[in-house]
Amino acid sequence: MKLPISKRLLQCAEMIPPCRTVADVGTDHGYLGVYLLQAGRCAHVIASDLREKPLASARANAAAFSVQDRMSFVLSDGLHHIKPGSFDVLVLAGMGGDLIARILADAPWLDGDNALLILQPQSAANDLRRALGARGWRIEQERLVRDGQFLYAVMAVRTEGGGPLTPGEQYVSPALRRAQDALYPAYLARMRRALELTVRGISRSADPADLARAAYYRAALTEVAALEAGEADTDKPKADEALAPSSAERSLL
Repeated sequence: MKLPISKRLLQCAEMIPPCRTVADVGTDHGYLGVYLLQAGRCAHVIASDLREKPLASARANAAAFSVQDRMSFVLSDGLHHIKPGSFDVLVLAGMGGDLIARILADAPWLDGDNALLILQPQSAANDLRRALGARGWRIEQERLVRDGQFLYAVMAVRTEGGGPLTPGEQYVSPALRRAQDALYPAYLARMRRALELTVRGISRSADPADLARAAYYRAALTEVAALEAGEADTDKPKADEALAPSSAERSLL
């Protein structure tokens, strides 16, 4: 039986170095943990979820692929029932960036813990990057993956060595610029289009409270447009306009 794991979860797995224990928070069906154990990336997986039904599904899949003796299952709201120091790598994938940021904020013991965090937001990635920078955490690596018609970012984060990000860096991190993935031009074009729509929409608002938000989005747009213009001057492939707008892009509107 073949493991039905998505490309975005495979990208998460690719960014996890060999280690002792991985905590997969919000495990859902448990496929990532099963894959990591089958591939020999880790010796043990802590699979947790907020609800009993997906946790039961993860248990069933672990048994179906004969890795149940190397997985533990925890019913937990975020990290509330995950013991500090019990893992080397923490994965939060397939949820909104704002939710990921909240889960991390509820775990102050992560500061300086030196664990590796693998984060894959479905939306609001800019909010997540902003929260990481404000906490002094560093995005060590960021890669892009196309899964079906959607484009996702996967971040490898260290809980030290970082600092505040500019508005543009909250949409296109320095780590993402360094990686220069083949999908990078498509991602830049997408973020620029989304920011243009957002600025246009806020500019029509009569609410004074929108003025500060407009300044933020205009600053981000200026930075992202400059990056895209720099890309256009190279011989790299043009942005793939055929890709459907990702949830990350839709969340800006």
